[in-house]
Amino acid sequence: MSKPPSFYATTPFAVGGYMLCSATLLIANKYAVYKVAAPSFILFSQLMGTAVVVKAFAAMGKIECDALEKEKCMKFLPVALIFLATIFSNMKSLQYANVETFMVFRFSTPIVVSIADYLFLGRKLPNPRSWACLFALLIGAFAYANTDSAFHVKGYTFCAIWYAIFCMDQIYLKHVTNTVRMKSNWGRVFYSNFIASLPLVFTFINDSEEIEALKNISFSAAMAVFFSVALGVGMSYFAWMARSLLSAASFTVVGNVCKVLTIAINVSLWDKHASPFGIGCLMFCLVAAYFYQQAPMRSDSKDSDDTIKSDIEATKTLLPEVKERGEGATRGKEIFMPVRVTF
Repeated sequence: MSKPPSFYATTPFAVGGYMLCSATLLIANKYAVYKVAAPSFILFSQLMGTAVVVKAFAAMGKIECDALEKEKCMKFLPVALIFLATIFSNMKSLQYANVETFMVFRFSTPIVVSIADYLFLGRKLPNPRSWACLFALLIGAFAYANTDSAFHVKGYTFCAIWYAIFCMDQIYLKHVTNTVRMKSNWGRVFYSNFIASLPLVFTFINDSEEIEALKNISFSAAMAVFFSVALGVGMSYFAWMARSLLSAASFTVVGNVCKVLTIAINVSLWDKHASPFGIGCLMFCLVAAYFYQQAPMRSDSKDSDDTIKSDIEATKTLLPEVKERGEGATRGKEIFMPVRVTF
């Protein structure tokens, strides 16, 4: 009889850590940008800082991390490009659509990703209960958007571009966790952050306003950036871990739950207050996510390196106990500003 996995290698640990880091990083990012008006530099610091921290701990023998290899770099290059494209299209979309409207687009993505899971990653389609939960998430988001700032989109082009890139991101990153063999989860964290950070050097060194802000940086501002980097390390680790343990669609649902928690934090900490009906809509979304069930693997699956489970897996809800295991795990991409955390 096989030994049960440690709690630190289970889905509740990965999902809980991802949610906690996602919500906390939002606050840290907002404060860091408030203290240092250099969002591109902060994003670069989070990515490169994460890579440096991982390598430093690996050098001390505290963790295991893969060395840079050309073949692995080529496979992780699309991960970095998709990540940066998601941030850019996210920012452009929010120029034309308010956050509440964008939330509706975001909450419809699990429906598309579930179909892509079936077509490309060897999953079965969701059962009727899960389909109902996915549409309930969308309905709850739409209802909230209409009770808050009116549903409003002036430019559909960037929203459509973001939508396609985001769905591609969910599927391709799961494909990477299944097919690119790494020594540990920290290897994925290092590769994804290091490669994505390199192009960002050119986004702030040519920005005179950001350079000026960095010249006048205070100690408290530097500590705010440092704290955001520390949270970025945790965010990246838990996101890759959660991706390895969940299907692409399930991870997208978890991401949507993070968005609900993010909105709740905005409502409680800043000057934007939702109506009782709006808060009820958010709670409705959380309930729908709780009852979502991850679709099991098909017996003819070739993409996944996970052990194929029986259909009994489909009777388990997403958050309490999903025992499917993989090897490793990305950075969360949740962003209100051009710093890590994309909406």
